[in-house]
Amino acid sequence: MDYLTAFLTGGAICALAQIIYDNTKLTPAHILVSFTAAGAVLGGLGVYQRFAEFAGAGAIIPVSGFGNSIVMGMLSELERLGWEGLFTGAFEITGLGVTTAIVFGSLMAVLFRPKG
Repeated sequence: MDYLTAFLTGGAICALAQIIYDNTKLTPAHILVSFTAAGAVLGGLGVYQRFAEFAGAGAIIPVSGFGNSIVMGMLSELERLGWEGLFTGAFEITGLGVTTAIVFGSLMAVLFRPKG
């Protein structure tokens, strides 16, 4: 049942992004930033955590989950380090994911030639 819930909620987030893209003049970059910011704001308000508990990976995998992760890292480091944590917290929590994306993205760029 957890897989179905994750699939449906993650799919609903992606479907919402597609509907916005199809019915507005927003670019994919605008939608990406909007969903990241929405995840960050909802995470800061404590709403996204409850949603993630229900949806599991369906809430964590989309880019809104990345925005939430940034804010959660900042808030946890704020408690631990004080105001300096606001600047370091985002890197503590999301650093591994960003590093992995850079490494594998670079590897794919070296291994494959883009068509165009």
